[in-house]
Amino acid sequence: MSTYLTIALDLAALAVPVLPLRAGKLPFGNCPACKATACGGRPVMKTAGPCECPGVCHGWAAATTNPRTLTSPPWRQAWEQAQAVAYHPGGAGLTVVDLDNTDAVTWARQTLPATRTVLTTRGEHWIYLGVMRSANAVRPGVDIKSSMSYARWLGPGTGTMTALPDAVQALVVKEPSPASAALPVISVSARVGGGKCPHRTPAYLDRGIAMAEQRITEATSAVHATVYRTFLAVLSAHGRCGCLTDTHVGRLFAAAQAKGEGPRHCNDAWANALTRLGL
Repeated sequence: MSTYLTIALDLAALAVPVLPLRAGKLPFGNCPACKATACGGRPVMKTAGPCECPGVCHGWAAATTNPRTLTSPPWRQAWEQAQAVAYHPGGAGLTVVDLDNTDAVTWARQTLPATRTVLTTRGEHWIYLGVMRSANAVRPGVDIKSSMSYARWLGPGTGTMTALPDAVQALVVKEPSPASAALPVISVSARVGGGKCPHRTPAYLDRGIAMAEQRITEATSAVHATVYRTFLAVLSAHGRCGCLTDTHVGRLFAAAQAKGEGPRHCNDAWANALTRLGL
């Protein structure tokens, strides 16, 4: 049994979902059945769990605590080639603040409450009790790894874990960027004709926007595709009458960004939907 598999089984016994990493701190690639999400990306959800196929697939979503899965033939081969052990912090109820350099570590010591600390090759991991949305580059040299993410296991660390503070959660709450503020609704309405809205009551539009927000918020896989299809549906119903406002589209963009979509992805999806409909 490889050293990495031994470590993985010990962590799994502590209810920490684990997976092997290959060279470059990268997950193993998907099997042919899951390559390019040919399987539909079913395992890519907020909670980890092995793919329906027997392989070590879908990155962080492959993380598991099941010893039978960890020691199965496909996984055992991966462990023999592994260069490190990773774990899914969100699946273990944790959030990792990844501090990638000395400046980031200095900032954390001056700003964040003390918690368990793990030394890394370039900085430190600060580990808190609690789960939140993951995000990269929330400030120079600082990444957040929690839900839908993985972190390299570098040992138990030192210190006592404390509850996830508001100061960490606030790092992923950003003011709207100029790109997201420049919503294309006004130009779309003018180009489409600005005619009277054919809908009988404003409540019809509000209900449609609320349903679109819910569809994006509840997406557990293929978020990019869900956002695009939702934008397409909204524009199909409301894009030609001029009833959409910046507020309506701002709500849709906000829902998409809450799922991890960046302003550029939102604008691209909106523009692509416009082009598809010939607006």
